[in-house]
Amino acid sequence: MWTRHHKQRNTGRLIIPSLCVVFLAYFGFHAYHGEFGINSKYKLEAEKVALQGQLDAIKARRMDLERRVKLMHDGTLEKDMLDEQARRALNLSQADEITIMLPASAN
Repeated sequence: MWTRHHKQRNTGRLIIPSLCVVFLAYFGFHAYHGEFGINSKYKLEAEKVALQGQLDAIKARRMDLERRVKLMHDGTLEKDMLDEQARRALNLSQADEITIMLPASAN
């Protein structure tokens, strides 16, 4: 009696490992590029540094403004400060004075 011998195929052995590779690739991609991934972490840290720089600049500006306001309180009113603020607000100067214009951000 004749019997048929079938050649064993290797495709059955590759199905589960290939599915595992596909799932690992999918989750690996999203672990790096996803909303909460590694790449997003570095972007958020760079944004944090930029915003911290802006905060420091705003705090320095506020300290300067607070210092200038403190000079204009009733008990410590300085005539030079009052004169400077009035001239700036009215945009006036006398004929014998030299006016040096500074950028607005230098105030």
